[in-house]
Amino acid sequence: MFKINKDKMVGFEIKTVHNLLKRDFESLPIHKEMKNITAMQKWIIGYLSDNEDKDIFQRDIEEEFSVRRSTATGILQLMEKNNLIKREPVSYDARLKKIVLTQKALDIQNEINQEIKAHDKKLSQNISKDDLEIFFKVMKQIRKNLGE
Repeated sequence: MFKINKDKMVGFEIKTVHNLLKRDFESLPIHKEMKNITAMQKWIIGYLSDNEDKDIFQRDIEEEFSVRRSTATGILQLMEKNNLIKREPVSYDARLKKIVLTQKALDIQNEINQEIKAHDKKLSQNISKDDLEIFFKVMKQIRKNLGE
């Protein structure tokens, strides 16, 4: 019978590193401090932060995260109740209200960004710039291979 050498399997290695990465990332202090904020709420805060130069509406959240209207409504209502977002009217359509992050959510996003930068620095320590370039090149090719 053919025995598989898991040490030489790309998929197995990626899965193993993914598990370690997730476990390590979830142990960051930011997750303990923000245990009342769900992962989806953090994703929405990040999305709104990344698109702060645009008017974002509930339908954009529904499309971006592939959630139903009722799901988005519930999440956004809770975020509004917890002072993470506010809805503001737009001048060009009285029916629409854009979703805007509150200062509380902006502070949370800033903390998350700092944790991510520190975590990424930890991940890449003791790896040369040349090796990191090769790593990103290989990962790009793997993504391309999976997309075909």
